[in-house]
Amino acid sequence: MSGVRKRGEDIRHFIITNIENNPYDISLLIENQFSLSRQAAYKHLKRLIDENILTTTGTTRNKKYTLVENNWIYGYDLNNPLEEHVVWMKDIKHHLSMFKDNVINIWAYGFSEMFNNAIDHSEGTNISVHVKQTLASTEIMLMDNGVGIFKKIQKAFDLPDERIAVLELAKGKLTTDPSRHSGEGIFFTSRMFDYFDILSGGVFFTHKFNKKEDWILESQDTYGTSVWMKMSNFAERTTKDIFNRYSSGDNYGFNHTVVPVNLAKYTDDQLVSRSQAKRILSRIELFKHVIFDFSGVDSIGQAFADEIFRVFALEHPSIQLTEIHTNEDIRNMINRAKSNTLK
Repeated sequence: MSGVRKRGEDIRHFIITNIENNPYDISLLIENQFSLSRQAAYKHLKRLIDENILTTTGTTRNKKYTLVENNWIYGYDLNNPLEEHVVWMKDIKHHLSMFKDNVINIWAYGFSEMFNNAIDHSEGTNISVHVKQTLASTEIMLMDNGVGIFKKIQKAFDLPDERIAVLELAKGKLTTDPSRHSGEGIFFTSRMFDYFDILSGGVFFTHKFNKKEDWILESQDTYGTSVWMKMSNFAERTTKDIFNRYSSGDNYGFNHTVVPVNLAKYTDDQLVSRSQAKRILSRIELFKHVIFDFSGVDSIGQAFADEIFRVFALEHPSIQLTEIHTNEDIRNMINRAKSNTLK
């Protein structure tokens, strides 16, 4: 590839991967990044417009550039026999066939897991799949009209609130049908994509790739379950990369988990009691290494820290407990609890 052609491809890739976050000043970014004149930067943008990759709105002074979107919608009757791999091969995969294998493999895993969940668990009558794609990214949303994933988990495990169902999902290894499911699908899927959201009932759960927090947001009560996944078409990670983060041993077992501690809070509640700690510790004995992520938590009480880092630690010496993203007050409280295990 000649130097001129390579430079042109670099500029094209820069535009495609940066325009979503810079729709109004992409031209200035190109000028600064590649030391181009305004006219030269515009020529590169104009070429993408002519190729129907970009579109514009607004006046010259306030022009907005956006990537052209393609949308597809599919509907399925859950009363009829359905197999997720057949739906994937027939309707979805061809929309991603131009991308690298690692991207296709992540989408195959995530789509198949979420579609299968709807088939096996939703108790609904239909599911729709919406695919939205630009040259930069792909989004897929699955929506069913079933009982709602968080309500079903709340009922199956006799949990006090739908929000606690989200906490249990965030840990992993949770399923209402252990004979057919390992409980790993949502955990790993939520960590593979740039954005992963579930809306069900009155709860909205979101996870962003390589970010600290899992968030629960209150929403208007809705029927069924909606799952939304989004990822860059140029992502470099693989499914193996994500599995390896939470696996160990010769059999690559799912032995590591990250517990977002802030999910145990109700609104502005402080984490002070042993009962709150026990909520956090539920099913933790299934893992060999547990990382407690304190992002979004300002303080914890002595009893809360003691229950996790002294009582539970003494009762389960083979489980490694680690805390991350703690402030000074939380570290002091945890260290105090740990020091008591040595007495």
